[in-house]
Amino acid sequence: MVLPGEAIQLKMAPIERLLELKQKAREVNSARKAGVLALFYPCSNLEPHLVLILRKTYKGVHSAQIGFPGGKQEDEDASLLETALRETEEEVGVTRNSVSVLKELTEIYIPPSNFFVQPYIGITPKTPNFRPQEDEVESIIEVPLSHFMDDEVLITKSLSTSYATNIEVPAFLLNGHVVWGATAMMLSEVRELLKQLL
Repeated sequence: MVLPGEAIQLKMAPIERLLELKQKAREVNSARKAGVLALFYPCSNLEPHLVLILRKTYKGVHSAQIGFPGGKQEDEDASLLETALRETEEEVGVTRNSVSVLKELTEIYIPPSNFFVQPYIGITPKTPNFRPQEDEVESIIEVPLSHFMDDEVLITKSLSTSYATNIEVPAFLLNGHVVWGATAMMLSEVRELLKQLL
């Protein structure tokens, strides 16, 4: 299956970021790398769910934001896929050997933190017993697939960011949480792929 790619991601990008995204992407040599995982799993009612995390409040550009499990590539990681699986295990307690990775998604650049992020889609066959990483994860957010695919979750929100004040940004409203920026852009691609399958 062909990835929907950057065009679908950019549907969820604040318009003010587009030029910055392109300009910064040219400076790839200075950027760090990260891997994240869009992990689906069966819930007790057998409906597939997607796990997201609410990050702890800290001094940093992604403080108290919603994101995928994942993080920065470490020297011992043989690949960004290994990074995504290791970080998922650390952050939410889903062991890497229980995850089947289905697809590598489109890499995305995040200007405020100067990261290139490689997302993946994976599934685990059993309902996980989530264990949030105490020092990094404030809470686990379990999103039912039917909720994620509902067009009602697509919203526009006025936000102040690290690069602009009171701008209108496209976002998802998932389980009462506003999800915007890079995570929303990656979710946009995940959603488009699922639309092609469902």
